[in-house]
Amino acid sequence: MQFSDTPQDLGTTLRTTIGRIQGKTITLRALMEDMGEQGLLLICAVASLPFLIPVSIPGVSTVFGAAIILIAIAVTLNRMPWLPRKVLDREIATEKLKPALERGVNLVERINRFIRPRFQAMTEGGLITRINGLAIAWSGLLLMAPFGFVPFSNTLPGIAVLLLALGMIQRDGLVVIGGYVMMFGTMVYFTVLFWLAFRAGQLAFGG
Repeated sequence: MQFSDTPQDLGTTLRTTIGRIQGKTITLRALMEDMGEQGLLLICAVASLPFLIPVSIPGVSTVFGAAIILIAIAVTLNRMPWLPRKVLDREIATEKLKPALERGVNLVERINRFIRPRFQAMTEGGLITRINGLAIAWSGLLLMAPFGFVPFSNTLPGIAVLLLALGMIQRDGLVVIGGYVMMFGTMVYFTVLFWLAFRAGQLAFGG
């Protein structure tokens, strides 16, 4: 089972999904196929939100970071993330689903005031989608680094994940570029932390 890339923004994807829902129930498999890669990216964006405060929450980075990595790898491979068949084929009541999707459309429309399609070479096409997916996965890995006690150690990669995911969802290449800046900034920050720890060790042991 594969996803196909789409030039539509998430709001259009949600409205299309609502229009395709028929009957009293729909399976998670069918819903995820309708939403495509963008639905997965929205999950990544939501998972990054707990890290947008300077003080990290103990234990959360490992769980959410792992989820972001698995979903980002799925986007990179243009496939659904691995989930048990029982979960994929579970039926969802459409009477509850449609209102939720409609609320999602309203949220996206508010976001659209600040994010819009631009620099789309950074968001469209199979190759760039996979590169961006790897960047999200790498940022998720940085989230899992055991530096929760260090200020901004989760915030910086969390912002990177959020910007990369939202930029891809809304085809905003400028926001994607901002995500890469935050990702590389995180790497520089961690490198400085390693260097300072190394120097402190040298001084402590008379080096």
